[in-house]
Amino acid sequence: MSECPVPGVSLDAPVIARLSFLDRFLPVWIIAAMAVGIVLGRAIPSLNKHLNAIQVTSGTSLPIFVGLLVMMYPVLAKVRYGRLGSVTRDRRMLVSSLVLNWVLGPALMFALAWLLLPDQPAYRTGLIIVGLARCIAMVLIWNELSGGDREAAAVLVAINSLFQIVAFAFLGYFYLKVLPGWLGLSTVGLRLSVAKIAETVAIFLGVPLVAGFLTRTIGERARGREWYEAKLLPRLGPFALYGLLYTIVILFALQGHTITSKPVAVARIALPLLAYFAMMWFGSFALGRAIGLPYERTATLAFTAASNNFELAIAVAIGVFGVTSGEALAGVVGPLIEVPVLVGLVYVALWARRRYYPNPPTTAAGEPR
Repeated sequence: MSECPVPGVSLDAPVIARLSFLDRFLPVWIIAAMAVGIVLGRAIPSLNKHLNAIQVTSGTSLPIFVGLLVMMYPVLAKVRYGRLGSVTRDRRMLVSSLVLNWVLGPALMFALAWLLLPDQPAYRTGLIIVGLARCIAMVLIWNELSGGDREAAAVLVAINSLFQIVAFAFLGYFYLKVLPGWLGLSTVGLRLSVAKIAETVAIFLGVPLVAGFLTRTIGERARGREWYEAKLLPRLGPFALYGLLYTIVILFALQGHTITSKPVAVARIALPLLAYFAMMWFGSFALGRAIGLPYERTATLAFTAASNNFELAIAVAIGVFGVTSGEALAGVVGPLIEVPVLVGLVYVALWARRRYYPNPPTTAAGEPR
């Protein structure tokens, strides 16, 4: 969530050592935020009433709205919006990424959610929303740690951001209402509006996307790219984590009783997530090798496909179903599972580099890393 791995630490150093202090202990911060939220919820029984005193959208209070926007803005300020050409010319990677992210990924999460949570419609819906929210945040860190192609990752992040603005609402309606109907699966009790999903995505992704684009454009013109990426982004980066932790505190303050009384439910949410990460990453890495991509772009393809944008998933779940919903809880469990799993997959990627790619990885300019 913060800007990047520790500067000056080589690619051959242990993965954990190359994470920034904030990212290295991200699971600890998340668990601590959960604990604080649970304690806060027990200490202030009327917290829900106070939080909902001012609402910016139906079902989303001002304090939650602020937290969600703070989560999204620094991530979108990192994207290099002007670097589309180099990756869009690589048709193998571009087409593979689009198919993995917007066809196979959502379909796999849909299948896992229905297979493993057939009796839990709220958690199942939350996981399907997670599957539709393609990663635009932590994937930049996993890509860097694994020695992936930086420019390719940045461009795919930009493409995913734009696709989510355009396609998220329609895909959400398809996977939550249309497809279950075609398959004869029950959606009794699921109240869903494509307009509501579109409104939520437009607010919680559109606003920070515009802000991030303007920040980069104005910042680079005023002070140059080197200043922007070396000075400004490291200052903005940690706020994504602060926003995430703040939102988790609020969510767990409102859901603490449900969470502490139903640990089995939390474990059941975690199981399809674990299966999803493993299947998407290994399948995408194998695809990259099969179509002849170099290691750098194969790693980028795999991590981009396997990661998810939990910030957006949480925002949509809260905006559409409410802050105390099971859908929101499914989104919150996501980053707690993703961080240790993706760190482990970085180690797998580095092993695969040594095993299957004997030549040292190079930068986009052709120089050794």
